Amino acid sequence: MDLLAAFRVFIRVAEAQSFSAVAREMGTTQPAVSRQVAALEEHLGARLIQRTTRSLALTEDGRDLLGHARRVLDSVEEAEAAVGRRHALPGGLVRLATSSTFGRLYVAPRMPRLLERYPELSIELRMSDTLTDLVADGIDLAVRVTQVQDSSLVARKIGSSRRIAVASEACIAAYGEPRHPSDLDHLPCIIFTGSNTPGEWQFEGAEGSVTVHVTGRFRTDNGEGVREAVLAGLGYALLPTWFFGTEVSDGRLRPVLTGWEPPPTAITAVYPSRRNLAPRTRAVIDFFVDEFRLDPMISAYGEA
Repeated sequence: MDLLAAFRVFIRVAEAQSFSAVAREMGTTQPAVSRQVAALEEHLGARLIQRTTRSLALTEDGRDLLGHARRVLDSVEEAEAAVGRRHALPGGLVRLATSSTFGRLYVAPRMPRLLERYPELSIELRMSDTLTDLVADGIDLAVRVTQVQDSSLVARKIGSSRRIAVASEACIAAYGEPRHPSDLDHLPCIIFTGSNTPGEWQFEGAEGSVTVHVTGRFRTDNGEGVREAVLAGLGYALLPTWFFGTEVSDGRLRPVLTGWEPPPTAITAVYPSRRNLAPRTRAVIDFFVDEFRLDPMISAYGEA
């Protein structure tokens, strides 16, 4: 049997906790995935996965094998990169995840240059405002504009996101213009539920750091939803400066709380914590580092 291929299938089944999900990911059938795991079990003479009608769980032997199998595949990729392919361009599939709006504005438009630079590379781009479980969903790399709280993930800063408070002229006319962050306590705010602390807005200014608790009648987990709501006059919002097209310059939105801004948010390349990073994934990270450094809206070049 192809032991390396069997290891790859076993690892993905263990991570995704599903034969069907791995079958869809690999473009094959659930019985084919199940047979490959069964063949590995027969080869090793041990039950690796305990199956029930609704779930599956690794046996003690399965948990032991998982760590060994990952190290084996890491070593294989390291050897391929060091021997025989040292001068070859990175190739293969990289599954890349990012948020909907940032993906539309800053990731998807750069794909032609990335693929032109690496003719042997393929990209599967997944865009969603819901944080993706990188391990369970088989994601190689995510570009995130949020603080990474999962200690099992590696995060490399590749850019910086500045945010400002904005409102429509109609909203300001109806509710008044806030002069201090504390004024937002009694004003309608648009809450982005995808943030780590959706009801708390932190600002920094001449007086230092101020945290305010905000409320509003409209909440959403989508950045585009926040944009449309603030344009419609539903309240005050915090939006990244890279989010705007002509909304501010043509007067549809106006910055408020001049002199007060939230701390910048790091834009990070996030990937599962493993000893060796595949050359194709490293190439994509380095590409975004170079690209974002040259973009003044999101560059972190020169930051500490």
